[in-house]
Amino acid sequence: MKTRATASGLCGNGRGSAMDSSANGSASTRVLYVLFYALLLLFAVFYLLPFWGALTTSLKQAREVAITNPLAFPSSPTFSPYLEAFAQLKRPLLNSVLITVGGTLGSVFLGSICGYAFAKYRFRYDNLIFTLLVSAIFLPYQAILVPLFQTIRALGLYNTIPGLILVHTAYGIPMCALMFRGFYGDVPDCLIKQAMMDGNGPWRIYTKIVLPSTKIATVTVLVFQFTSIWNEMLFGLIIGGPDSMPATIALNNMMGTLAAEWNVQMAGSMWLALPVLILYIAMGKYLIRGYMAGAVTAS
Repeated sequence: MKTRATASGLCGNGRGSAMDSSANGSASTRVLYVLFYALLLLFAVFYLLPFWGALTTSLKQAREVAITNPLAFPSSPTFSPYLEAFAQLKRPLLNSVLITVGGTLGSVFLGSICGYAFAKYRFRYDNLIFTLLVSAIFLPYQAILVPLFQTIRALGLYNTIPGLILVHTAYGIPMCALMFRGFYGDVPDCLIKQAMMDGNGPWRIYTKIVLPSTKIATVTVLVFQFTSIWNEMLFGLIIGGPDSMPATIALNNMMGTLAAEWNVQMAGSMWLALPVLILYIAMGKYLIRGYMAGAVTAS
């Protein structure tokens, strides 16, 4: 009886110790979660401070901007800076939409074809050609400005929207090809071989099998290229002109020579950021899937 009681007591103490350690572990886990999310919240606040400052400044009168803290909420919010900024940026915003949509569709379409060819077809010197193509990504814009300007002017496309679309399309193909090659590499080769055995050519296989099975990859590259072209300034400054000026150049030109209207400029920056913001909100779930697919592929 004593032995049983002792064993029972030992077992009971063991269970109690296990429960205590489990409770302590769960408590420490909750503390770590709280600290982790508090740290993330702190980083988010610091990250969003510039956006908050631009938003509050854009809602203030010019006099209030000069005497208040940029982060302080306006005492009497007004949308007049937005109307004034839109009046100045209306044509450049339309130019940016045309340039960005044209350059994005062109570079993504041609880049996807290149990525498909390099991912699924083997030919002589394919790796060398792909390396030379991708090396254009690391070529600085400044290194090609003079020959690029001479070429565009010789083609009669200087100060035209088609000229800027052509430049962004050509310069975006290497990056798009690199991204698409990584995504298309996950398409099973057996699907390609089976389609070829059924009598389908490369173009039909690309349009009927590869593209439908990689919609998330296409959306990811589209958003990436759209953002890059929308925010670009150098090509718009060198190749563009008064008739084809993108919104990034027009926003920079809103800086006055004697005084700066910060509320109007901040309102203009909000107009400029709005299309990209809407795009990321609409395509956010597809972007996350695309990034996760890339992470799994890389691992």
